[in-house]
Amino acid sequence: MPSSHDLKGLMKFLSRDEWRDCFEDVLDDHFGPVLDASNMDFDDLAEMLGDHWAMTLWGCAFEDFLTQDFDVEGGNIVDEYLKRRGWKEGAHAKTYMKALRTSVMSLYEVSDIVSGKSLMARDLIRGGDPVLVSEATATKTLQQWDRVAARIVPVAGKNIIGGGLLPFRPEASDALFDGLRAIFGKGRSKKLPVPTNEELQQAAPVFTVAWLFDTLDRTMRMEQTTFENGDGDAIVFHDVRFPLASGITQKEITARLKTVPALRQENAKFWNWLGDIPKGRLKAGKSGNLAWDTTMEDGARVLGNVELKGRTLHLSTNSAARAEKGTALLQGALNDLVGRPLTEIRTVEQMMAERPVRDKDTAGPELPPEIATKVVHEFLDKQYRETLDQPVGMLGNISPREAIKTAKGREKAAEWLKYLENRSSSQPDPNDPMATYDFRWIWAQLGIENLRR
Repeated sequence: MPSSHDLKGLMKFLSRDEWRDCFEDVLDDHFGPVLDASNMDFDDLAEMLGDHWAMTLWGCAFEDFLTQDFDVEGGNIVDEYLKRRGWKEGAHAKTYMKALRTSVMSLYEVSDIVSGKSLMARDLIRGGDPVLVSEATATKTLQQWDRVAARIVPVAGKNIIGGGLLPFRPEASDALFDGLRAIFGKGRSKKLPVPTNEELQQAAPVFTVAWLFDTLDRTMRMEQTTFENGDGDAIVFHDVRFPLASGITQKEITARLKTVPALRQENAKFWNWLGDIPKGRLKAGKSGNLAWDTTMEDGARVLGNVELKGRTLHLSTNSAARAEKGTALLQGALNDLVGRPLTEIRTVEQMMAERPVRDKDTAGPELPPEIATKVVHEFLDKQYRETLDQPVGMLGNISPREAIKTAKGREKAAEWLKYLENRSSSQPDPNDPMATYDFRWIWAQLGIENLRR
């Protein structure tokens, strides 16, 4: 952070007993509900999310603390610090502290991002026109229509963002609005009344809590998620190798394998090992786990593959249970034509780690970037033209053309388009054809360009 925005002196002032106790209360407001629900402490958060996010979250609580008045001498730490130590600070630093003193945390939708320079921010809670914000760091990672919780403060004729900035996914945004409606809503109204700045200041912890619950939920689900096949077995790849017995030829093995009903031959040396065509749904896996299976065109499940390679017959399958069952199947069919099998086992993580890195010198020919971009954009044009007349879940299962017939429908259509643009622009490579696709023709087609702000 630039020296004119340095809060080190203010943070040092925080070590005084009266302010430290007050700050502990604010920290508990921001993190207590999450830590209590998760049976964790703040150090656990830092370990799970990383030091960067731990410091950002601490910054959110600290900036909230700067706005509050307490029943101690001085009342507010910014006022007291500037009164006692303000002579040590430059004019810009004092202006920044005073701006944070009256700042408000809100949720903003960003647009018109100029990397390293600026962005436009529209307040999704208090409304109003988008404002120009001078920002260097965040603009290098934010994408069009991202949502962020932040404090935007005026300093020296410019709007800048405070130190606590949290990116909000759509799901986290929904949780935030649910929390704010619970505080400010009237009765069972689904509409959030516009809160005053004073009211929104008091609700600052809701932003931290909503972001944390969403982020921790995703983090923990990713850690706990495992891959399963259609039988509910954990995915562990098994390569079972049967050596051909002395004097036995591939031709003899092939003849014997043709007698096994569960094996469907694809070519001279390759068979699919099939399971029964399932009646109804496959066996369900554990909650949150990812199902992984392959089926043939007629619906039969592929339990594994059998392949002849030189003097070895290979059985490849994706679980210990299937490996055991497939081994018994082949031994029963081949008997003394093969020797004792050897098995190699690899997990999903090991398989992914073993994927070869694409070598530009040995890789096959690729489409020139300009041609690839043209092909992808033409495909997307066609897809979205068709989508305009098809039901869309985010629009209440009606088509975009139907949605724009009402004011509320037009607002939903704008949110849908912003969601598409945001997902498209979030590609790791900014030159990816998906990232460079221009959605503006769809806004024009629907006649809602005025809502693209």
